[in-house]
Amino acid sequence: MPEFRALLEGYKRFREGAYPKQRARYDALSKEGQAPPIMVISCCDSRVDPATIFDTGPGQMFALRNVANLVPPYDDSGGMHGASAAIEFGVTGLNVKHIVVLGHGQCGGISAALKGRELGEHGHTFVDEWMSIITDARDEVITADPPDPQRELELEAIKISLKNLRSFPFIAEREQRGELKLHGAWYAIGEATLFNLDEASGLFEAVE
Repeated sequence: MPEFRALLEGYKRFREGAYPKQRARYDALSKEGQAPPIMVISCCDSRVDPATIFDTGPGQMFALRNVANLVPPYDDSGGMHGASAAIEFGVTGLNVKHIVVLGHGQCGGISAALKGRELGEHGHTFVDEWMSIITDARDEVITADPPDPQRELELEAIKISLKNLRSFPFIAEREQRGELKLHGAWYAIGEATLFNLDEASGLFEAVE
């Protein structure tokens, strides 16, 4: 298939170009392990690569990507929790100093949530259950009927993820001690503009 062949060709370019230029960094990461100071929780949307947006190199960022950059609330009742496991490892294993929840415009998960499809309408879907994290916020946005409900819910989802992060005891403790800082950001794809959340005012301000 040409698509997969294109990936392999990209790997060859990496081996011949970027890798030799950063060989010392890769060698150090291989021998010493990783110690990224920042964790970024972003969407798995192919248009929103946090390493590209923040222009970071290998070993500088611990990344978790999932549908709509959501964080579920803390739950220790058992089961498989991929997002929670990554968060736990980043905080307690790597001791990251910052966690950034990075949302973005034109998010497919948010769009699906706004359509309000009932679970089971087309059979069980994992996306439906995952997006139930923001069901209450979706209902409030629909009721309020803002000019741009898509963007409004994208921004609310970031705030909900920050709230859910603070429900993890090991995060709340570190934040209280000043060892960990949480951040919210939203990225406009078409204009390549990043908006940073001021939690005191609840507003997102463009990064100049």
